[in-house]
Amino acid sequence: MEKDLNVDLGEMLKKHNVMQDELLRPIQEKVLVEKYNTMKDDMLRPIQKIGIAGKIWIAFLVIMFLAGVTAFIFQEVKSKYETISLNNYTMWGVYISNFVFFVALSLVGALMSAVLKLTNFGWYRPLSRIAEVIAVGAIMFAGVGIIVAMGHPERLYYLLLYGRLQSPIIWDIIVIITYFVACSLFLLIPLIPGVTLCRDHLQNIPKWQMWIYKTFSFNWKGTPEQWKIVKRCLTILAILIIPLGISIHTVTAWLFASTLRAEWDSTNFGAYFIAGAFLLGVGAVIVGTFIFRKFYHFEKYLTDEYFDKMGKMLVFLAAVYFYFNINEYLVPAFKMDTRHTPYILDEFLGKDAILFWLVALFGIFVPGILPLFKSMRKPFPLFAIASLLVIAAWFKRYIIVIPGLSHPYLPIQDVPKGWLHYSPSTVEIIVVLGIFSAFLLFVTLFSKLFPIISIWEVAEGEGVPLEKINELSNKPNKTI
Repeated sequence: MEKDLNVDLGEMLKKHNVMQDELLRPIQEKVLVEKYNTMKDDMLRPIQKIGIAGKIWIAFLVIMFLAGVTAFIFQEVKSKYETISLNNYTMWGVYISNFVFFVALSLVGALMSAVLKLTNFGWYRPLSRIAEVIAVGAIMFAGVGIIVAMGHPERLYYLLLYGRLQSPIIWDIIVIITYFVACSLFLLIPLIPGVTLCRDHLQNIPKWQMWIYKTFSFNWKGTPEQWKIVKRCLTILAILIIPLGISIHTVTAWLFASTLRAEWDSTNFGAYFIAGAFLLGVGAVIVGTFIFRKFYHFEKYLTDEYFDKMGKMLVFLAAVYFYFNINEYLVPAFKMDTRHTPYILDEFLGKDAILFWLVALFGIFVPGILPLFKSMRKPFPLFAIASLLVIAAWFKRYIIVIPGLSHPYLPIQDVPKGWLHYSPSTVEIIVVLGIFSAFLLFVTLFSKLFPIISIWEVAEGEGVPLEKINELSNKPNKTI
């Protein structure tokens, strides 16, 4: 009797739950629909109109970019060795420092999107496109940095035509091109539904902009088959991008380690470079997230929670990078053999010491310690910490390149005094600023043409089925 009563109560409870779900389902769907429509309008609004501040910013970046192009042309016409500070000791200079920085920055796509996507950390969704845009722009202008450093752009053609696989430079070219293609696909494929939204919902935009949306929507219908293809492609690309991203920075490290310079003769260089790149990447995403949150008014999408999580990630990666720095400097500093002594003393106590310790402070210790405190993981404090980290990361690459070149195995006798001290010329500084401006211009224009937050990924993370997303996308609640 008691058993039958329990069975009856269980069945009644199940029926009650089913009825409750049926009654609540319309309310839940209505809430999701309203949330999706609000999100759609918020994401498309920055694309519809560029304010005065945005126009001034874009004009400034264009001017800086054109100044960089002009300086590069002047460098090539006038003579490279008359306009820049390279010599037989320092034959790379800030161009290669800048190249290594952008290669490191490009690794953010592998970390923030691919790794978090594959490990099912759902909080990556609002940040994924920001990370992917930074990655594509960084690897693109890392390639530009190689051409600038080589001089005479046609040399790239001859390098591809006659280059030998024995040369690490060829490895770098191959992985850069491959990684650029993979990152571009990783950015563009999930962008297709967003492009379709722009095509169907934006009004009063230029014809050339509408042509872009019509062309790159690729006749997207949002069918289950298309969603399945998108999901499968993203999974494959996420798997491919991780080893590609690691390989590009490892090969860049090998370019240094396989050179006859005592300071770069390290088996730790590959892991050392990758750890620094991951730390820089998170710092760059924090800076980008804060800026888009502030100027596009995305506070309810890029909430404090995301900064809290990225702050914790910053602490972890700073600890990893600190470990590899210990490996890189402790052993040669302990042995202090004749090859490493001048280099170590210059960095720890000599002419490079101030820059070295400032980079260590703001590039490792500040991002590794301050975010341990919850108040430092709020948006603005973390933005300030990450900004200092990004600046320190650029100068870290400068420290790796320049002092290393200043201490060759076989010092040349009776060299000009200018060879002993390198400082970038005005032309070099303008060219580097031009590359930075072009990178920032790429990110800015992208965010003014396409949604900088993936609407469908965020909506899916909120529980909106893909079929419902497609239905809502094809039936606009209003036009922007």
